[in-house]
Amino acid sequence: MGVSRVGTTPGTRFGALLLALLLACAVLCPATAFAVEGGEGNVAAEAPLEDAKDASAAAIKTASSDGVAVSADGEAARIDGASFAVDAFSRAQKGSNRELDGRYLGYSYYQGSSPDYAVAIATEDYVLVFVPPTAHALCDAADPASRNDLKRYFIALDAVSLSGGVVMDDDVPWYFTSESGYAMGGIVYDFAVEAGENRYFVTAIGEDGNDVVSAAVEGVARPSHVDFLKIVAPGAVDIAPPAEGVRAFGEFLQGIDLSPLWVTLRTTGTAIVIIFVLGLAAAYFALRIPKRAQDVADAVFTIPMVLPPTVCGFLLLLGLGNNSPVGRWFIDVGFPLIFSWPATVIAAVVVAFPLMYRSARGAFEGLDPNMLDAARTLGWSNRKIFFKLMLPLSWSSIAAGTVLSFARALGEFGATLFLAGNYAGITRTVPIAIYFEWMSGNIDVALFWTAVILVFSFVVILFINLWGRRTTKYRRRTEE
Repeated sequence: MGVSRVGTTPGTRFGALLLALLLACAVLCPATAFAVEGGEGNVAAEAPLEDAKDASAAAIKTASSDGVAVSADGEAARIDGASFAVDAFSRAQKGSNRELDGRYLGYSYYQGSSPDYAVAIATEDYVLVFVPPTAHALCDAADPASRNDLKRYFIALDAVSLSGGVVMDDDVPWYFTSESGYAMGGIVYDFAVEAGENRYFVTAIGEDGNDVVSAAVEGVARPSHVDFLKIVAPGAVDIAPPAEGVRAFGEFLQGIDLSPLWVTLRTTGTAIVIIFVLGLAAAYFALRIPKRAQDVADAVFTIPMVLPPTVCGFLLLLGLGNNSPVGRWFIDVGFPLIFSWPATVIAAVVVAFPLMYRSARGAFEGLDPNMLDAARTLGWSNRKIFFKLMLPLSWSSIAAGTVLSFARALGEFGATLFLAGNYAGITRTVPIAIYFEWMSGNIDVALFWTAVILVFSFVVILFINLWGRRTTKYRRRTEE
């Protein structure tokens, strides 16, 4: 009995995403369809065969990807009438130049825990496909129809998993082989190379032993990425009809990890309390020190606002990292700071604090000093003057600064990633989730979180505008 999977089509994905955006923020955003429906094409004549090796690796110029039903997770696909289906698809965007099992075998891509994966190596000049001998009963590497179907599978699944890199297409020749080693264009490829127990790799090395990805090596078509999949019987996968309408939207939401939202709200909520207290204290302190000292203090308190967030994160990492005195102290007391949730709060506080400080200081500077002196002559203490006079009269500006600081902390990315990292459910905030979902090819999820951020930003701006209008009306009444 095959594994049931939900199919995906452009209309389904677009409809689910459009519903998400409309219900979230009533803002229409461009959507990207992820299921592949390519143009039509014909299989060109095979390249002339010169020897037995070329016979198993003849190039096919074009192929159609119409009719490829891809599962919602992008890991399986099926073509009606084909002799085989595919499953367990993955895409390796980058490889490694490190030694494997104590020896250097070239630039390597991790294949998996078994040697029976079909492999497609993409370059600018060609695509080389390895069909494992164990799959010949279903997909014969010498059969043009099997090669055509396998090519359509690779093109369709590769397009679904695209995350900003190069996508496979039929504009370049495709070559097929079942040999474990194959040389082409000055590069020697080896498939299903075992390096360690149940660890298999695909390797690429120059015919003269050179590193094929080195900039010093010229005249070779370097691999851009590698795709892997397993060839299975047609009944091994069952692409179920895709959900539509509200049901599709519900399934879309069910598949989203909401932990970035809770981490973001928890982080921002905690940070804004700290920012509010520190911002008021710093603004009050800056007004009570000599003028020359005020300039220095103002520069220190404001500099995080003008520094790039990545610089702030790097400086925080240097000051609070495990090799710093502060970082070692936290480790000694059993509270590692780096790459923990408190680190997200610290990053948010540092980058958003200047907005609160500048708003509060500007409000305090706008107060009539004669009024404050009059309060002192009445015997009011500095504490009473601050809470009973300065704070109420400056509240509109302070509230605006608080909201702006909240919005800045909500959208913090660079410093948080440096100091806290990307740990799901712990330090992964919504901005970080957007970046890594996009990098993983989950464009629909990235757009969903983008819509969430847009909603928050819209609410913040609307709140500031309404608050400013209320303040203007109050002043207008006092003038009348």
